[in-house]
Amino acid sequence: MGLSFRLDDVGGAEMRELLRRHLDAMAEHSPPESRHALDLSGLRAADVTFWSVWCEAALVGFGGLKELDAEHGEIKSMHVARERRGQGIAAAILEHLMQEARRRGYQRLSLETGSMAGFLPARKLYERYGFAYCEPFASYRLDPHSVFMALEL
Repeated sequence: MGLSFRLDDVGGAEMRELLRRHLDAMAEHSPPESRHALDLSGLRAADVTFWSVWCEAALVGFGGLKELDAEHGEIKSMHVARERRGQGIAAAILEHLMQEARRRGYQRLSLETGSMAGFLPARKLYERYGFAYCEPFASYRLDPHSVFMALEL
């Protein structure tokens, strides 16, 4: 399976549809006050770099990297199309984001994800790559619907 990563401005119809599906999935599992997924304008912010992920001509996922400061990045809005899950795409996206974080010279890479059962596969993936549970970072606050994880690079 050959994946390609493209810098994306979330302008294409396919990308906007997959983003809508991502936000709908977050709404299924998290109350509004606990949803931290970025919408279209959030993904276009100056401190966020966003990639779409393609397998040949098919959009299969996306992921973003937000710069918190010169040494600290945050994984944002990582998503794999439902019909393409279980094929190693999430791991490839995570590896791409980690590689970019190292290239930028970040010392720490953090993320927020849900604490509910629907987010268990994501938490297991992050654990497999060495992310450890941590306290809230940046502007996040303790929330029973969120967990925070970080990796020292």
